[in-house]
Amino acid sequence: MTEPDTVPRRHVVLGRFAVVGVANTVIDIVLFMVLHDRIGIIGANFVSTSAGMTFSFVVNGLFTFRADRLTLRHAVLFLATTGLTMWLVQPLVIHGLLRLLDCLADGDLLVLVVKVLAIGVSFVLNFAAYRWVVWPTMGATADEAVSSDPRP
Repeated sequence: MTEPDTVPRRHVVLGRFAVVGVANTVIDIVLFMVLHDRIGIIGANFVSTSAGMTFSFVVNGLFTFRADRLTLRHAVLFLATTGLTMWLVQPLVIHGLLRLLDCLADGDLLVLVVKVLAIGVSFVLNFAAYRWVVWPTMGATADEAVSSDPRP
């Protein structure tokens, strides 16, 4: 049987992930929108997601999942999982949705909407990867020790 306060603690980890995700999304979208006309969707997505990934690695590792330090193992697993979602899945979602929705609208608004939807897909995939692959023990510790940790 689950303790009554276990579920809220897990929500705190997800909440921290969401806060980091909002900041990461701002970095990603601003860079993507500034660059997509200049260097194309693939190039802009690569640059914007790479900047966001760097921010995300540090802040999710230390803040969300409470790693004492970031290791080479964390970096390799993070790059592999995030690279897959950001550099393969996200461009596929973007291009697929652009083709699907092209008849409804075009231009920067459609590109922005499609990018935000692709980020939503990435959010779900990345949380699962970070929680159970990149920082599995840190995520479990963060779930259990949220109320005793003085960090926000």
